Amino acid sequence: MINPFLLEPYTSKELFCDREQELKDITSFLKNGSNVTLISPRRYGKTGLIFRTFDDLREKKFICIYADIFSAQNLDDFIKILSEAIVSNLASDSLIKKFFNALKNARPLLSYDPISGSPQVTLSFQTDSQKQPTLKSIFDFLEKQGKQIVFAIDEFQQIREFKETNIEALLRTYIQQLHHVKFIFSGSKKHLMADMFVNAKKPFYESSRTVYIDRIDLEKYKAFITGLFKKAGKSIDEDAVDFILDWTKRHTYYTQFLCNQIFADSAAKISLEDVKATVSKIMRFEIPNFIERRNLITEKQWKYLIAVAKEGEVKKPTAADFLIKYKIGNAATAKKILTALVEKELLLEQSDLNGKSYSVYNVFMSRWMEKL
Repeated sequence: MINPFLLEPYTSKELFCDREQELKDITSFLKNGSNVTLISPRRYGKTGLIFRTFDDLREKKFICIYADIFSAQNLDDFIKILSEAIVSNLASDSLIKKFFNALKNARPLLSYDPISGSPQVTLSFQTDSQKQPTLKSIFDFLEKQGKQIVFAIDEFQQIREFKETNIEALLRTYIQQLHHVKFIFSGSKKHLMADMFVNAKKPFYESSRTVYIDRIDLEKYKAFITGLFKKAGKSIDEDAVDFILDWTKRHTYYTQFLCNQIFADSAAKISLEDVKATVSKIMRFEIPNFIERRNLITEKQWKYLIAVAKEGEVKKPTAADFLIKYKIGNAATAKKILTALVEKELLLEQSDLNGKSYSVYNVFMSRWMEKL
């Protein structure tokens, strides 16, 4: 029996939960000529939403290209990743040759990964000055295809890490000249993405429509989980589903992971006790990883993480009563710790009309730390 709670970002519409409004908004923006900025915490399902959007757009004859630039450290890496993404979508050797011929300032070499079969592009430049024109030639090639293209660039905030200067301005200049190519700029570091697209002093200011991803609606998630178990010939008690969504805080990845393990461990009928047994099993495996993370931060940072985990969510992270309760120190010390933990993605910072709130990023680790 195939486990329906797969851990890949996206497999099919049937195994994708909700995001109906976000899907409708993104598709509408792209079809009507706007670029889209997609922002969510890591592992909330933004990559899956991108591929779900691609499914609908391909039905409308759009060409859809996806590139994850998280590993890119410089402009060379960026050009290489974009090129490989494009080659993956080209249907024939003649089109690949045409694409390579368009890269007049580079010497491209194509090979294929022996295990995955995915294309690998090596680009050689005689001088650094040839890199920017090569990037432009990539976009020019797409524009000249005369077809509606959507190019999703995941972890887009990574361009801020490049050693080259003015990359944002350069990209904005190239992209605003395109008419047939629209972009999804996706990112998980909210403060960086917001600064790039909301700050009036930055090149990408108001260049796209922004969509934020939050937790999936409780009732829709319950129906989705119950339905997938039922389709696979298993039943799960309602209180067990309630426990799953409460314990994982409806964080998409951790909910999916827990359901995957429950399905693997269970018989035809699943009770609350069965779910709790799977939770205990997961925690036994994860605790060594949590301890390793402990060794990567300071004693004060670890103490602060425990405090946030015990609270569940903290809205006033430098308030006197919070600092006194957990013996953290003064407000200035707490602010430094807070900034460091958010930067390390150990604390999740979220904002709404009532202000900011903080929680431990890894839900499993948070649940473990609650009991320390």
